[in-house]
Amino acid sequence: MRLPCEEAVIRSANAGVPCRGEDARWILAATILGSSMAFIDSTAVNVALPALQASLQATVVDVQWVIESYGLFLGALILVGGSLGDLFGRRLMFIVGTAIFAVASAGCGVALNVNQLLIARSIQGVGAALLVPGSLAIISTSFDEESRGRAIGTWSGFTAITTAVGPVLGGWLVEHASWRWVFFINLPLAAAVIVISLWHIPESRMPSAGRIDWSGAVLATVGLGGLVAGFMESVSLGWRDPLVFGSLILGFTCLIALVIVEARVPSPMLPLTLFESRSFTGANLLTLFLYAANGIFFFLFPLNLIQVQGYSATRAGAAILPFILLMFSLSRWSGGLVARYGPEVPLIAGPLIVSLGFALFAIPSVGQSYWRTFFPEIMVLGFGTAVTVAPLTTVVMNSIGRDRAGSASGINNAVARVAGVLAIAIFGIVMVKAFASHLDHSLANLPLSPAARQELQADEIKLAGLQVPDGLNPGTSAAIRNFVQQSFVFGFRIVMLACAGLSLASAAVASLTIRKDPSRQLR
Repeated sequence: MRLPCEEAVIRSANAGVPCRGEDARWILAATILGSSMAFIDSTAVNVALPALQASLQATVVDVQWVIESYGLFLGALILVGGSLGDLFGRRLMFIVGTAIFAVASAGCGVALNVNQLLIARSIQGVGAALLVPGSLAIISTSFDEESRGRAIGTWSGFTAITTAVGPVLGGWLVEHASWRWVFFINLPLAAAVIVISLWHIPESRMPSAGRIDWSGAVLATVGLGGLVAGFMESVSLGWRDPLVFGSLILGFTCLIALVIVEARVPSPMLPLTLFESRSFTGANLLTLFLYAANGIFFFLFPLNLIQVQGYSATRAGAAILPFILLMFSLSRWSGGLVARYGPEVPLIAGPLIVSLGFALFAIPSVGQSYWRTFFPEIMVLGFGTAVTVAPLTTVVMNSIGRDRAGSASGINNAVARVAGVLAIAIFGIVMVKAFASHLDHSLANLPLSPAARQELQADEIKLAGLQVPDGLNPGTSAAIRNFVQQSFVFGFRIVMLACAGLSLASAAVASLTIRKDPSRQLR
């Protein structure tokens, strides 16, 4: 019987370091804590956005950048992060990523303005790009074949729990301390991860790993960054502004160049041959549409709950909890759907259910009961997502040969993250335009001075964070606040219907591309 970690010792360049069986628990603890930092950060920050916006006097574009700067670097560099671990050592990159993430978290917590926060969030994304792929890679190489499945299952379970705790913890910290503590909470976690990793995780690397595809990484980062910057800044600058136009041209040019470069380099970050598999291509298109819808939903929903519906930050975090718990509790069941019905049925039915959930979110207005409005919708949304995610992962991993499973998983992970980044940028435009149009129409017959009307129109980019001008009588102020809330709900409804359309597109892609026949797989 081989001890846990034995494979890591064999693969490690420093094979003389013994690997004890009792280290297994510590390895799981470090990888779970490390992954949890990134997962908690991605969920807790959304709940903190309204408080952050008010504290830093930020526009909705600034708030978008708080999410986008992190997701942009994580999505663009996550494949490079995995390659760096293979080449220089998985433990080393895991520790370096954790350290970068911790330092950047401290920078986020002490930021005095939006620009400082965005720089720190970008560095956080770089750290996460090293940290996230490293956690699973360490588990894969530190456990033997018999115990690896249980280890990955334990990692998945605990990270799902921490993901569920994230919004509630973030809301509690915002409400009882400050939004800054959403970032400071990472520091003790990172310290524990680094100490455990140095003492208990054996180093492992792949001596045959190819060269790092730096050209692909740069093109992906600049390309995505150009598109995101162009779309988001168009809200305040207009489409004809040289910065907006130039950013979009640069983004599209770099992404086209990325495809050309990846087809020619010897060790591509993005192996284009994988897309010769129809099922793999379809699964990633499905991921793009579905995770785009989820990305913009989880950006706008906390803003709706806190700024429009009047929820506290803690209640807003708890409102999202049923979605995560439903996915966690149904993950094992949904994984068995492929064996029972094949991949097509759950990958068509799941997005259709998700589409229904988003359509239901377009119904509620302002001030209605959570249990009669948002709770049923979020249960439908969670159930549809649970039906989809495990079969989708199965299709991604089964649609190509085993020797390329790591690349396939990494690409699908990157697609999911990039989808959220692009959705927030693009549908943020829709939200702001719809909000401004409805508010202008509502204010048209309200007796306001030209200065007050101009001030309101200038601040429309803050969405529901817009402040009523001083000096107005109480009745007019109350009317304006009501118009602001109704305008946000109007825009939110439009975006939710668009999300329903994206989910329907996901179901259509599955019906056209996902096949049972394993002979269609890429070998």
